[in-house]
Amino acid sequence: MFNGVWLLIVAFITLGLGYRYYGNFVSRRLGIDPSRETPAHTKKDGVDYVPAKAPVLLGHHFASIAGASPIIGPIAAAQFGWLPVVLWILIGGIFMGAVHDFASLVASVRHQGRSIGEVIEERIGRDGKRLFLIFSFFALILVVSAFLIIVAGTFVREPSAGTSSILFILLAIVFGTVIQSNKVNLIAASVIGVVLLFLCVWLGLQFPIELSFNTWLTILVFYVFIAATTPVWILLQPRDYLNSYLLYFLMAGGLIGAFIARPVVKLEAYTAFNQEIGLLFPILFVTVACGAISGFHSLVASGTTSKQLSSEKDAKVVGYGGMLMESSLSVLAILTAAVLTASQYNTFENPVVLFSNGVGGFLSHIGLEKATGTTFAALAVSAFALTSLDTATRLCRFSFQEFFSPKSGEKPGLLNTNRFIGTAFTVAVGGSLAFSGKWSLIWPLFGSANQLLAALALLAVTVWLASRGIKNGFTMLPMIFMFAVTLTALVFLLYKYISESQILLAILSFALIIVAVTLIYLAFRRFGFRKAPVKAD
Repeated sequence: MFNGVWLLIVAFITLGLGYRYYGNFVSRRLGIDPSRETPAHTKKDGVDYVPAKAPVLLGHHFASIAGASPIIGPIAAAQFGWLPVVLWILIGGIFMGAVHDFASLVASVRHQGRSIGEVIEERIGRDGKRLFLIFSFFALILVVSAFLIIVAGTFVREPSAGTSSILFILLAIVFGTVIQSNKVNLIAASVIGVVLLFLCVWLGLQFPIELSFNTWLTILVFYVFIAATTPVWILLQPRDYLNSYLLYFLMAGGLIGAFIARPVVKLEAYTAFNQEIGLLFPILFVTVACGAISGFHSLVASGTTSKQLSSEKDAKVVGYGGMLMESSLSVLAILTAAVLTASQYNTFENPVVLFSNGVGGFLSHIGLEKATGTTFAALAVSAFALTSLDTATRLCRFSFQEFFSPKSGEKPGLLNTNRFIGTAFTVAVGGSLAFSGKWSLIWPLFGSANQLLAALALLAVTVWLASRGIKNGFTMLPMIFMFAVTLTALVFLLYKYISESQILLAILSFALIIVAVTLIYLAFRRFGFRKAPVKAD
């Protein structure tokens, strides 16, 4: 047993050094150039391509990628002990996850704000792009359905979260309109906005809205359709920016409270290689997921963030820094589990409840009642799950439209240009899966699919860098490791699903393996990662 504060100190110093030194190394490799005009300016359309100031964009990006996954994953993986989880968060976050996010963002910016799928088309071919888009659409549908259920379930358990979330949305629309008018300074508007944000939290606690699970699901389905089709400056940018302050406060308050409380680490550092959820390799890496690396981040970076990046100088803090902030959240999450004994840890069936209870305890040391702190933590997690939900819906629409993009010389079709059709299809499929209740059976498959998506994004970036004659070991090595992890996990899942007669899931697992292997083959056949003459982007 030892003081958990030391765990935080070591982790944050490590992440800070990683940002300072390895982040700069990656910046040099990517050739960051502040003088280069970004797509947010060259393709500005007032809907998706809208330049945003660095703090606003960081808020959107961080809010979109954070969600509940960096909390759920590390706590669930604590079955193996806290030490393997922390090591993977730090090593994976600095050398894989942050590199993946940063490089995906820059690659998209250099390809006029296009998605990783379109980067694959240019570097590997149209067949590669279509395979990637099918894969990413499937993964995003799982995100949409899962987060619909997570958010609706949270609103049922914490009715105050539903009230606060509705008020957040209304506040964001007003805030976005004010900022877009350029009549109010961002700092002044932010101060007022944050005060009103916490007023929304208080009003939620005073006037909770109690509705059934299916009623909330229905409301959320209509909401995400609207959120995914409106211009980003109306709702997406301002809501994510303001909500990011919730998480900043939650993390800062939780950390300060932890330093005051000086909790003792009681959970074993390491338990066993084989646990109920599977073998440490590869299950630990798949389970921790977003705390170390996540393919979903590449879709956010290349789907919405790259279209709002005002200057390349902001790419490091948004892409690399945003990921390390998420790793910091995961360290705080694993601490809430590490201060428990094994028997106490096993009493919590829901990682979000464990996290909220732990952070509530930390917040009680800075003056909040534990019950209020616990509720606030649950509110913050639900707010971020909601941001991930509507961002995933918008990204799913992008994938749908890109799949039907015309060949060179052909005229764009309705399925490619109409944002309402793709969004309606996404919401219909994701909503149906959520209402069916079968999402929980596919969730383990999603974990592997999400990490495999990261490997595929790293594949695309590695090929792009190779095509420009740039040394790409810093993306190729993480790519190889993630392919090894995810393909091994999918083979294990395939065996499990076959043995349990889950035929549909077995087919899906097999299909994911085939798609990944095919994309690897196409990449090597087309380019082989060999050094080539530099090509202009």
